[in-house]
Amino acid sequence: MPSVKIREGENFERALKRFTKACQKAGIFSDYRKHQHFEKPSEKKKRKLSQAKRKHRRMIFLENSN
Repeated sequence: MPSVKIREGENFERALKRFTKACQKAGIFSDYRKHQHFEKPSEKKKRKLSQAKRKHRRMIFLENSN
């Protein structure tokens, strides 16, 4: 769990911004979004397959453009 110590003379908004940045670096927000709704195993498999197809198409496109 990321933590932020408030510096002397630092306002709350700045400390909150540093905390959110630390949470993003730790991957907490992406993990939260991922677990926000239950995903059936078949849906997860379908999503990963489509991501792999997209990545493969992009790699082929980049190879042909050079």
